[in-house]
Amino acid sequence: MFIDTAKIKIKAGDGGDGAVSFHREKYVAAGGPDGGDGGKGGNIVFVADSNLSTLADFRYKKKYAAPKGQNGMSGRRKGKNAEDLIIHVPVGTLVKETETGRVMADISSKDPVVVAKGGNGGWGNPHFATPIRQVPRFAKPGLPGEEYDVTLELKLLADVGLVGFPNVGKSTLVSVVSQAKPEIANYHFTTITPVLGVVSMGEGSSFVMADIPGLIEGAWQGTGLGHQFLRHVERCRMLVHIVDISGSEGRDPKEDFKTINEELEKFNPELAQRPMIVAGNKCDMATDEQIEDFKNFVEEQGYEFFPIMAAISYQVEPLLKKIQEMLSKLPPIVVYEAEPEPVKTVDDYNDHKVDIKVIDGIYNVEADWLLQVMKSINFDDYESLNYFQKVLIKGGVIDALKENGCQEGDTVSIYELEFDFVE
Repeated sequence: MFIDTAKIKIKAGDGGDGAVSFHREKYVAAGGPDGGDGGKGGNIVFVADSNLSTLADFRYKKKYAAPKGQNGMSGRRKGKNAEDLIIHVPVGTLVKETETGRVMADISSKDPVVVAKGGNGGWGNPHFATPIRQVPRFAKPGLPGEEYDVTLELKLLADVGLVGFPNVGKSTLVSVVSQAKPEIANYHFTTITPVLGVVSMGEGSSFVMADIPGLIEGAWQGTGLGHQFLRHVERCRMLVHIVDISGSEGRDPKEDFKTINEELEKFNPELAQRPMIVAGNKCDMATDEQIEDFKNFVEEQGYEFFPIMAAISYQVEPLLKKIQEMLSKLPPIVVYEAEPEPVKTVDDYNDHKVDIKVIDGIYNVEADWLLQVMKSINFDDYESLNYFQKVLIKGGVIDALKENGCQEGDTVSIYELEFDFVE
């Protein structure tokens, strides 16, 4: 079964916890803190795999979690960084955040893409040693890894997309111009999965042609099979509209042409502007008058027309040469840019829960919403620091510190940030 969408949950690994440890050696007094930092959590990495053609592997496994970083150890030994979790997907898979629809990655090249980052490891207790606090009996836990609900959406990478009603000869054309072997029979919806074929045009010149399963009226709303595959047309650099010019199934070729174009435009208005040529198939079954009439109809709308008999490759060569000529002037296949994650402010969170723990005189602040906001703060920038101070006030962090007895000059620790409290 051809599966081209899937919803999964991904969770990058949490960072390992920092260690609380003190150096102990014979004849060495007061060796001091020597707890190591925690290791980094594993990333979630997507890799394009040319051996995969569908997202069927994601029908049953819905959760993917990378391992946690190793905890720090004594002797200032840092915990081992966790290995990344590699997820293989077909070439041309879009990764979108399910809730917002934001494009997180387009897996269209051989380069691995990190979609969710693992958390940094926590600091060991040597980081918290000061001339006043020489025996820190605490360390930092590792930061959580990023977690998302994502939708995988496969959009095939093809230079040319063949569109048209069922049984007009799209599969036949692909089979005679490439090594692809789609199922061909004299009934509708023989092709139930998109088929890719590489068309060779001589040494060093080729293009990829996609047979898009037959569309019918209402496909953009979900009628028939075509609605499942309209998304695969979106990447095509150009379209070849195949029409049964003979009307062998009792349909009017002109109406067929209009209907398919309307379906493309309704699904995505940009498709109506995509370069397109028209191939009138089964011309051996049409009269000269029918061919000439349809040719004039198509050319009046600004399209070039090629009468062909796909089954015996009649006049197919001129069609391929025209496709090659047009492709040489067109931009490459569309690759979607990853959209940045929206910057969240304190107002974006309904729950401003703050957890404060006092350990060895240090006020440790933990709040899931605050951790997310801190990702957008540049602590080397004065204005950004001022904004962070306002966040602490507006989010109730300052009030919570005061309620827990924090006074001016006390040390406050918020994840990897440590500062003296100033009222």
